[in-house]
Amino acid sequence: MSEAGGERAGDEGSGELVRDLSRFLHGSPTPFHAVEQAASRLLDQGWVELARDAAWSPQQAAGPALVRRGGALVAWGPGDGAPGAPLRLVGAHTDSPGLRLRPRADGSRAGWRTLRVEVYGGALWNSWLDRDLRLAGRLAVVEPDGGVRTVLVDTVEGIARVPQLAIHLDREVNSAGLRLDPQRHLDPVWALERGDGTGVLQYLSELAGVEHSRVLGADVGLVDAQPPALLGAGRDLLASGRLDDLSCVWAGLRCLTATRAAGGPNVPILVCWDHEEVGSETSTGAAGTWLASVLERRAAALGGDRSEFLRSLAASRLVSADVAHAVHPNHVERHDHDHQLRPGGGPAVKHNANARYATDAPGAAGFVAACDAAGVPVQHYSHRNDLPCGSTVGPLVAAGLALDVVGVGPPILSMRSARERVAGGDVTAFVEALTAWTSLP
Repeated sequence: MSEAGGERAGDEGSGELVRDLSRFLHGSPTPFHAVEQAASRLLDQGWVELARDAAWSPQQAAGPALVRRGGALVAWGPGDGAPGAPLRLVGAHTDSPGLRLRPRADGSRAGWRTLRVEVYGGALWNSWLDRDLRLAGRLAVVEPDGGVRTVLVDTVEGIARVPQLAIHLDREVNSAGLRLDPQRHLDPVWALERGDGTGVLQYLSELAGVEHSRVLGADVGLVDAQPPALLGAGRDLLASGRLDDLSCVWAGLRCLTATRAAGGPNVPILVCWDHEEVGSETSTGAAGTWLASVLERRAAALGGDRSEFLRSLAASRLVSADVAHAVHPNHVERHDHDHQLRPGGGPAVKHNANARYATDAPGAAGFVAACDAAGVPVQHYSHRNDLPCGSTVGPLVAAGLALDVVGVGPPILSMRSARERVAGGDVTAFVEALTAWTSLP
C-alpha cells in the first residue's frame, strides 16, 4: 500500500487528478475545512469572496465570485451578465457520517480518559473500531468586545481510538455477529486518568493558539487519521474517508474552474451544502432557503427583478452529485441484477420511481448526452425493491426551486464506512462528464 501521492494511478493526467483529490480529502476532515479548502483554491484562481451581509455590486455579482457560510458554499463563474441567464448548478454535500464530541466531552472510566461522543448520521459503527482517529472541527472564540469568531482546528495525527472487546471476552463475536450500543460502546479512549488532567477543549484551544477561557463553543468530530492511499497492483483504487461526498465536492470544484476557462452562455455554479446526512433541514442544508437567497441576491445585483430571477430558474438545471453503490463482490445478491455498477464503468445516473432521487427521463438523457460528448462511459443505478433506498439533496432542491434535476455520482464501495473505496478512473471521468454537462444548451 502507498500513500496517494504515489507514482501510479492510471495515465499521467488521471493520476495527477487522483492525487489532487487525495490532497483535498486529507485536508478536509470536516465540512468547515472542506469549504475553507474550496474557497482557498478558488480565490487563488481569481474568484472574489462576497460578504453575506454586504451589498454586492454588479461587477461582483457577475463573477467569478463565492459566498460561504460555515460548512456550505456557493460559487459561480462568469456569465454574460444577464440576470435571466440560464444556470448550470452542480450540487454536493460536505458532511459525512461519523462521531461528534458532546458539549461535555470529557469522560473517565476504569483508569482511562474517554471522549463522550454522539453518532452523526448513518455511520457504519463497526468501521470506527480500532482505528487511529484525529480530532478536527471549529472553535467559537468570544472576543473582548463581545464578538464571536471561529477558528479551525485539526490534530492531523491520530489522538484517539475506539477499542474493540477482545475475542476472549466475546467468544461468539465471529459466529453471532458484532452488536454495538452507540451509547455504551463508541466512546474513544484518548488518555490515561493519571495524566495531567487537561480537558479535550483546552487541548484543542492550545493547539489552535487561542485562549481556552474564551472558547465557549465547539463543533468537533473524529475522523480517520490514515491518509488516503492508492491500492491494487495498478494503484488504481483510492481508499479514503469521506469519499461520500467530498469526492463530488472536489469534482464540482474542478468542473467549475474548467468551465470558467472554456466560457459559454451558461453560468456555472457550484453549491456545497452541509447536513445532508441528517436530513438537510438547517440554515446551511439543502432543505433551507440559503441557495435561493444567494441566487436571488445575485440576480438583483445584476439589475434583475424577481420575474427575471424566476425566468432564470425556469431555464436552469442541477446535477445532484452524490456517490452511488458499486456492486459488492462479496454481496452481489444485494444489488438488482440488471443495475450493478461496475468499477471503472464511469459515473452512474441514479433512478428511483418513488423520487428518492430526482432524476427524470429528460434529465437522464441530458447527462447521458454529455457523457457521450465527452467520451465518458455511463452506467444506470436502480435499487432493489425489497431494500429501502437512500436519498440525497436532489429531491429537496427540485421541490424548493422547481429546477430540473438529475442525480448522478461515481460508484464506491463501503459507503458510510470510516474508510471507503473508489476506482480512480471513475472520479476523473466524473469531472469530464460534469464539465461537458455544464456546457451543453
